[in-house]
Amino acid sequence: MSTKETINIALIGNPNTGKTSLFNQLTGLNQKVGNYPGVTVDKKQGKCKLPNNTTAVITDLPGTYSVNPTSLDESVVLKVLLSANKTEKPEVLVVVVDAENIKRNLLLYSQVQDLGIPTILVINMADQMVKKGIDINVDLLSKKLNTDVVLISARSNSDIAKVKEAIVSKSSSKKAIANLEFFNKIDATYFAELQKVNPNYSLYELWLMITQNNFSENITELEKEKLNEFKSDINKIKRYQHKETIYRYQKINEILKETYTVDKSKATDLRAKLDKVFTHKIFGYLIFFGILLLMFQSIFEWSAVPMDFIDGLFSDIAEYTKTQLPAGLFTDLFTDGIIPGLGGVFIFIPQIVILFLLIALLEETGYMSRVVFLMDKVMRKFGMSGKSVIPLISGTACAIPAVMATRTITSWKERLITILVTPFTTCAARLPVYAILIAIIIPDTKVFGFLGLQGITLLGFYILGFATAIIAAYILHKTLKIKNTSFFVVEMPNYKMPSFKNVFLEVVEKTKAFILDAGKIILAISIILWFLATHGPSTFNTIESEITNTVANQELSEEVLAQKVASAKLEHSYIGIAGKAIEPAVRPLGYDWKIGIGLITSFAAREVFVGTLATIYSIEGVEEEETIKERMQAEINPETGKKRFNFATGMSLLVFYAFAMQCMATLAIVKRETKSWKWPMIQLIGMGVLAYVSALIVYQFLK
Repeated sequence: MSTKETINIALIGNPNTGKTSLFNQLTGLNQKVGNYPGVTVDKKQGKCKLPNNTTAVITDLPGTYSVNPTSLDESVVLKVLLSANKTEKPEVLVVVVDAENIKRNLLLYSQVQDLGIPTILVINMADQMVKKGIDINVDLLSKKLNTDVVLISARSNSDIAKVKEAIVSKSSSKKAIANLEFFNKIDATYFAELQKVNPNYSLYELWLMITQNNFSENITELEKEKLNEFKSDINKIKRYQHKETIYRYQKINEILKETYTVDKSKATDLRAKLDKVFTHKIFGYLIFFGILLLMFQSIFEWSAVPMDFIDGLFSDIAEYTKTQLPAGLFTDLFTDGIIPGLGGVFIFIPQIVILFLLIALLEETGYMSRVVFLMDKVMRKFGMSGKSVIPLISGTACAIPAVMATRTITSWKERLITILVTPFTTCAARLPVYAILIAIIIPDTKVFGFLGLQGITLLGFYILGFATAIIAAYILHKTLKIKNTSFFVVEMPNYKMPSFKNVFLEVVEKTKAFILDAGKIILAISIILWFLATHGPSTFNTIESEITNTVANQELSEEVLAQKVASAKLEHSYIGIAGKAIEPAVRPLGYDWKIGIGLITSFAAREVFVGTLATIYSIEGVEEEETIKERMQAEINPETGKKRFNFATGMSLLVFYAFAMQCMATLAIVKRETKSWKWPMIQLIGMGVLAYVSALIVYQFLK
C-alpha cells in the first residue's frame, strides 16, 4: 500500500465512455482547469481522498481511441503516458470503458497496459446492461486481463468506493503485466534488438517512440539515433503496426468469448427507434430547430425576473453607498465606477447560467452527437465536417474553448476554416448586448399566443451568426489553396437521463469562468472609464462655474442644474474628447460619441459594451432612472429630440455585434492554434469591415 501523501492518477478512455462522469464523482467541486504545458488543450485536474487517507491528484485525459494519435488531443495523451516527469506521469491509470462497446474500448486498454503503468479497468454504464441484454463475468475478465476490473455506473455514483479501493491496491504495484507475445510473432529479432536500446523503458514504450516520433525526455541523443535506425523502412513499420492491431483484436476476441455475452432477445432498447427520428433527413432538422427555438425562448422567459432584481439591486446599492459614504473621490469611484462595473457582470449571470444549463443537458442526454452526425453532409458542402458542428455550437458559450475544440478535426484545412468562422456564432459575450438591446427595441408581445417576439428575435440573430459562418466557410473552402484529406468518425453514445451532478458542475465551471474572465476585464475598464470620464484638460475644472453663470438668470432646480453640469463635464472629459473624435465615423450608423466609446472598449470583450454605457450614464447623473435599461431607454438624440436607442439604431448595433470580431482573447487563441498572426488579423479586419458595412446599410434602410 502506498505511503505517499499524494499519488497521481489519470483517467483515460474512448470518447463518451463516461470518463468525465467518473472524474466528477471522484472529485466533486474540488477541480481546476488549466492547459498542458505548451499546448492549448484543457487539463482538468481534481483531488479526492482515498481509503488509506492518501490524496489522489486525478487528471482527466482527453478522450482517445488509441495511443496512435490523429489529433492534438490524442497527442497530448501519448505525451503524458511517455513523460519522464514524475509530477506529470500517472502512477496509476484508470481505463474507463463502456459496457456496450467493450470490444472496441479494450484496444486502448491493451495498449496502455503494455506501457508498464499499473492499470485498472473500469466498466461503466452497469445500469444499462440489463436493458441491453449484456452479461459480464467480471472475475474471469479480471483474471484474463491480469488487472482489477470494477463494474460501475458513474452517473448514479454506484460502486465509486470500489474504484478508490482498486486505486489504493494498484498504487503499491511497481508495474503492470504486459502481454507482448505478439511482438515475437511479428519479428522476434527486430523487437529483441529494439529493447536493447534502453532496457529502462518497456518494449511498447520504445515502439511508440519509433512509430509516433514522440521521444521521452530521458532518451539521449545517441539513443534517438539508434531508435531512428529502426524506422528506416517505413513500409515495414506500417506492416508491423497493422499486424499489432490484428493480434490485439484476436486476443480481445478470445477473452470476450469467455467473459462477455449479449442476448438481444432480452434487450429493451429504444435507441434505434429514437435515432430514426432524431437523424431523419427532414424531421431531424426540424427537431433541432425547434430545440434551439425553445432554448432561446427560455433564456428570455426564465431570466427576466432575476435580471430585473439584480439590475435594481446594484442601482440601490450604488444609491445607498452614495448616501452613507462621505463625498469625495473614493465615493465617486466606488459608486460610479466599481458598482456599475460589477452590475454589468452580474446582471447577465441568469442568462449565462440558463444557456450553459441547456447546452449541458443536450450533451448529457447524447443528443448532441446526433446533431454532429446529422450535420455532416451539410457541413462537407461548405468545406467543413460534422465535427465542425461541435466548435460552432460550443461557440454559443465562448469562442475560446470552441476554437480549441477544433483540434479534434484531423484535416488542417477543415480545422483552419472552422477556426476562422467560429467567432461568427453568437457567444455568451454577445448575449448581454443582444439581451438589453432587444429588450429596448422589441416589444414583449406573444406570437401565436405563446412564442415571445423577443425570444424569436434572439433566435434570429443566432441563426444569422450561424448562417454567416457557413457562408464564410464556403468562401474560404473555395479560396484557400490547401491540400485536404479527411475522414469522419463520430461516437454515437446511448441516450440517457442526464447526470444532474455533471450538469451542475459544468454550469458552475463555465459560469465561474465567465464571471472571473469577463468580470476582471469589465471591472478594470469600468475604473479606467470612470477616471477618463471624471477628468479632463485644464478647462475641465472650470465647467461647473461656467454652467452656473450661464444659467444664473434661469429658474432651474438643483437637480436639473446638476444634470447639466454632469453632462457638460462628461462631454469635455478625456473620454468625451475621444468619443467626439470618433463620432464622425460612427454617426452614419446612428451612433453618438457615447456609443462610439462603448464600441471601442468592447474590442477588449464584447460584453464590456453594456458595462461601459452603465458607467457613462452613471457619471452623467441620470438619477431619476434606476436601471441601465431605463437609462438607455431614456437617452435622447439632441438633433432629433427622439429616443437615441430607436429601432433603426438598435438593429444597427445588433447587426454590428453579430459580425464584429471584438475579443482580444479569441484573437490570441487563434494565433496560438494557427501559429501565425496572419489568420487572426484576417479575422479582425474582415469581420470588422463586414460589421461596419452591414450596420451602415441596416441603419440607412430603417431610419
